[in-house]
Amino acid sequence: MMPIMIRIASLALALPLLFAATPPPKPAPKAKPGTADILKAAPDGAWAEVSPEDLLLIDFPDGRRVTIWLASGFTPVHVANIRTIARSGWWRDATVYRVQDNYVTQWGDATEKKVPPPGIVANPPPEYDWPARDHKLSRNPYRDAYARMTGFSSDGWAVASDGKQQWLPHCYGAVGVARDLAPSTGSGTDLYTVIGHAPRHLDRNIAVVGRVIDGMAALSALPRGTGGGLGLYEDPKQRVPIARVRIAADLPASERPRWDYLVPGGPDFAAYLDSKANRQPPFFTVPAGAADLCNLPVPVRRVTP
Repeated sequence: MMPIMIRIASLALALPLLFAATPPPKPAPKAKPGTADILKAAPDGAWAEVSPEDLLLIDFPDGRRVTIWLASGFTPVHVANIRTIARSGWWRDATVYRVQDNYVTQWGDATEKKVPPPGIVANPPPEYDWPARDHKLSRNPYRDAYARMTGFSSDGWAVASDGKQQWLPHCYGAVGVARDLAPSTGSGTDLYTVIGHAPRHLDRNIAVVGRVIDGMAALSALPRGTGGGLGLYEDPKQRVPIARVRIAADLPASERPRWDYLVPGGPDFAAYLDSKANRQPPFFTVPAGAADLCNLPVPVRRVTP
């Protein structure tokens, strides 16, 4: 009987374990703030003003406006040309004459016959890249398909690099200078902006001189062209006229738009990067843990008086 007694005793000892109360479920981890919340909470000290000398304003006859932030710290000669062209009034009879689906919208002189304004450099130096030592970057922790390393300059630009050279990437909204075949580098009379998937194969081949920060629909939502396989408007009547192009610094102070950018390198910017790479519940269930450089535009905000 002893073996039976032992088995019964063992069973009696196990019963409390079998019927023990199930421990309460652990509370779900608290979701991190989303991108919009991070930017809303960022203090004024985390932002810096975009110089009005670097704001190019394109106005259309129907009242729409496109605002372009010029990258004067990276492409100074091209940007100086663009300022001169804008101040000369040369673009008053310019048009948007090319809209290629999933690629670019381009504007300037569709006839290619108009004489450029005086005072510009016909062929600036190829400001396509520059030595990495020239600009210190806040490192981007996420990998990139086109560059060994990427980061952000203190003056608000996403930058790609191979460790030796740096360059501005062709992301959505990037503004570049149209040119002919090399050695032409483009004077700045004809510009384009990316309206589709980032054509990063253009990096280091054309000067990126800025990015559209407002009014993108005025350029991206236009009918697509069909000419030459390049999206050119075959009928001149399709071309979209431009009313005027100005530098914000030339407007009266009461009319001058103000834009700020979130300064890279600080805790608010780091939280922004993390929020873009790791989207939060309840909609997202699997965070990516990564973000393409073109999915990390430096945030900007319009400041109203």
